[in-house]
Amino acid sequence: MNIFQLVCETDLAMKQTFAATESRPWGYLFSNRGNPLHYDANHAHIHIAPAPDQNESIVREVVRFYSEKDIFPRFYLYGQQEYQQLLDVLVHHQFRLEFFQTPVQVWTGAFAEVKPMSDIRIEPVTTENYEDFLLVESIDEFGGRAVREKAFALEFRNTAYRHYLLRWKGEPASTACLFRAGDCVRVESVATVAGYRGQGLIGHLLRHVQEQFARMGAAHLLVCPINEQVEKVYQRYGFDTVGHLPFVHAFRGGKGIHEIR
Repeated sequence: MNIFQLVCETDLAMKQTFAATESRPWGYLFSNRGNPLHYDANHAHIHIAPAPDQNESIVREVVRFYSEKDIFPRFYLYGQQEYQQLLDVLVHHQFRLEFFQTPVQVWTGAFAEVKPMSDIRIEPVTTENYEDFLLVESIDEFGGRAVREKAFALEFRNTAYRHYLLRWKGEPASTACLFRAGDCVRVESVATVAGYRGQGLIGHLLRHVQEQFARMGAAHLLVCPINEQVEKVYQRYGFDTVGHLPFVHAFRGGKGIHEIR
């Protein structure tokens, strides 16, 4: 199994933890009416290129499915050239398109080298520090508190997730999460409070999750940074870029991912 297939499979496993899932011959319909602005929980995931004569019916089905739930219809497509005819139909139906090249990185096995900082403490997230973790995670890039609060409530109760909070001088500063699906573990939800950025805290957090992963007995530790700048940060701390996954976000209504980030 190649790394890109692992990324797609862990993506699907993760979404199923916070969204209802309906299978289709061409992919999946994810929905969560309780959190309609959580894009990962509300979209049509296309993983098999439909036959050209099916594109129109698929788009109409997806629009109807989400409109009946009062949710803006959207599609996630992994790839571009193989979906060009579907993209043309989406544009005809007034969908806006965003194109991304998502970096895929794999941990090399070398632990992040960080400078000692005596004022840092990293702790697993429990009911005691739940609100402090959520305070850090309520950033615009994650959709703000209104979106993240509902998604985190589901994650917190699911044993596939391990959440971590970094405190600096006693204050909640950074967060990260490990999500396990089979033999693969993903680094997710890495965030730092704006006032604490640029202090090297992420390196300490990545070192911690690498150490936790080493104890888990899994085979792969992956991360998919949201942009090139974050990709370079992870490269400094033991993650190698093995390629880029083409991704298209098609949406009709609401903000695009670029606007949020």
